[in-house]
Amino acid sequence: PLDEVLEITSDDIDRVRHAPSRLSVGTKLTRADMLHLALMSSENRAANALGRHYPGGLPAFARAMNNKARTLGMYDTHFVEPTGLSSANVSSPRDLVRLIRATAQRPLIHRYSTGDEYQVRVGNGRVETFRNTNLLVRKDDWDIRVSKTGYINEAGECLVMLTRVNGRDLAIVLLNSQGKLSRIGDAVRLRDMLQKQVAMM
Repeated sequence: PLDEVLEITSDDIDRVRHAPSRLSVGTKLTRADMLHLALMSSENRAANALGRHYPGGLPAFARAMNNKARTLGMYDTHFVEPTGLSSANVSSPRDLVRLIRATAQRPLIHRYSTGDEYQVRVGNGRVETFRNTNLLVRKDDWDIRVSKTGYINEAGECLVMLTRVNGRDLAIVLLNSQGKLSRIGDAVRLRDMLQKQVAMM
């Protein structure tokens, strides 16, 4: 249930890469809030808490992710945990296109992944504002259907999204960008190139 309250515990702390988080241990949020923060702000503790509270825990959650990947035809994809921080999570650009096309059909994922910002009350009682890690969702000239960013050393800065260009869906998959802003700039350049090609036809 999306209104079920979940709690961030020490089990949700990333002890491998030491990824920062503003969700302190003891923060209690609904499952909907956790999902919102995981999709919009790449909040890893929220993603881990979602997996931990899945029936059967993290192992069952990873199995469910892999089963869903197979039903979507994502045969180059394998998940071991829900945050994306493990380099054992692997996929391919083709599989990621399949994933974003499927998730774009889900209104909740569309809304959560393309929202600009969201406020929640964290463990110490303070209200924190979380912002979308994809700066393009704030641009009026972009019609983004679904979006997700990611980063680990092995994969570099990544961005996958489905956007509308000239009335057609365009899937953009950018992997191993060298800086946080380069993936955004590359997406803008790809769209501009496509629009110019269409204008010349």
